[in-house]
Amino acid sequence: MAGSALRGPALRGPAEAWAWQTRPLGAKLPAGDHTSASLTLNENASPDVRRDFSAWFDQAVPERSSLWTHTLEGSDDMPAHIKSSLLGATLTLPLSDGRPVLGTWQGIYLCEHRDHGGPRSLVATVWGEPADRR
Repeated sequence: MAGSALRGPALRGPAEAWAWQTRPLGAKLPAGDHTSASLTLNENASPDVRRDFSAWFDQAVPERSSLWTHTLEGSDDMPAHIKSSLLGATLTLPLSDGRPVLGTWQGIYLCEHRDHGGPRSLVATVWGEPADRR
């Protein structure tokens, strides 16, 4: 679907490996360094959630709108910037034993808002105290 807000499974490609290979201490703050992609934490059990997000975003922030003047990079570019701003580029996640503490149905989405977005990367800032390992 053109302009879909959420594409692919949670943490696609290299990001998936990044998320679980670190041994963080307390909290993880992943951040995307792209203006047309975003991160969000939401329900990940039903594929209907991704479809509903896409339907809402595509209606709320349509491509080929007369509102957009920033169109040199394509009709999906300005809507992608707005979608990214609405969802945000960072998450703060609590950790336990080096893994994010998520609810039963929660997943982390790396959201691609462009039809043909380029490679994406994430940066993680980790802070806290190491657990006493007696």
